[in-house]
Amino acid sequence: MVSPKSKFLPAEWYPQSGVMLTWPHAKSDWIDLLDEVEACFIVLANEILKNEKLIVVTPDPAAVVLKIDQSLAKNLQLVELQSNDTWARDHGPITMMVNGIPELYDFQFNGWGLKFPAWLDNQITFQMFKSGLFSGNVRYMNCMNFVFEGGSFETDGLGTMLTTEACLLSKNRNQQMSKPEIESFLIKVFDLERILWLSSGYLAGDDTDSHIDTLVRFCHEKCIAYVKCSDPSDEHYLQLKQMEEEIRSFKTLDGRPYELIALPMADYVEDDAGNRLPATYANFLIINNKVLMPFYSTAKDEIARTGLQKAFPDREVVGVECSALIKQHGSLHCVTMQLPLGVI
Repeated sequence: MVSPKSKFLPAEWYPQSGVMLTWPHAKSDWIDLLDEVEACFIVLANEILKNEKLIVVTPDPAAVVLKIDQSLAKNLQLVELQSNDTWARDHGPITMMVNGIPELYDFQFNGWGLKFPAWLDNQITFQMFKSGLFSGNVRYMNCMNFVFEGGSFETDGLGTMLTTEACLLSKNRNQQMSKPEIESFLIKVFDLERILWLSSGYLAGDDTDSHIDTLVRFCHEKCIAYVKCSDPSDEHYLQLKQMEEEIRSFKTLDGRPYELIALPMADYVEDDAGNRLPATYANFLIINNKVLMPFYSTAKDEIARTGLQKAFPDREVVGVECSALIKQHGSLHCVTMQLPLGVI
């Protein structure tokens, strides 16, 4: 269902003109893992190109184009720009639809609360717009007075936003504003009906202060997928159980309980220093005709895919090996940003 309102924030399943990636390079945090992470990006890029256009932001377009399946290259658009890192979900544009015209909202990205450098990433959306890459009627909206990341919210496309208190109320983002002030701001900017706040839930190793896209996702207007921990000895067990109880209390806009799909807690993965990495099956990407889901080379991959497929009977759920991505504390959804129909 598409919102009947003239101004709305599209859900991820809204028809897309393409997807954006910011390619890893030697000056990013991937320098020690560049071959490994590029292999992941190549698979991901080719899966997207099979279905729709792909915009790749990179300092070296000539090198990237050689890595792409040449039979799919007609859908590829390259933009030569510098970047600090690769997390397009958080530095890419957030698209609103206003009277059928896309508006690109460019919020401030400050490295998840000043944790990491982001001065180059924070310029990417405006530079893309200036380059003439987007359709002629697309509008650019400067929202730099507010820190806001694409991974920090979910929407059903009908006026509901889902987010976490841990992220939106964290220090070094918008701490000068109270929760009611932040809620009022977002409702006004996105013309929302309501915001559903989660006060529980986290993943060890997550740098984002509990981005919602690592924990809980809308699959359609009446369905929510979420990470469930069934092991009482796991450090996440209590927090994710409390999160599950919160989700069960949520109602759709017409007052009914959501259909809930529990995704398994990904198997324990740690880095070379013994720190747990934030592997999660909730970090999937909905594209035209398919859902791309992170895999981590464990038996739980197929269990998670089977569970998620129930929410998407009309789309094929395709696994993409993302063990490299979690080594920098993100996954598949974190490195992508969908661009709704009419943007490209």
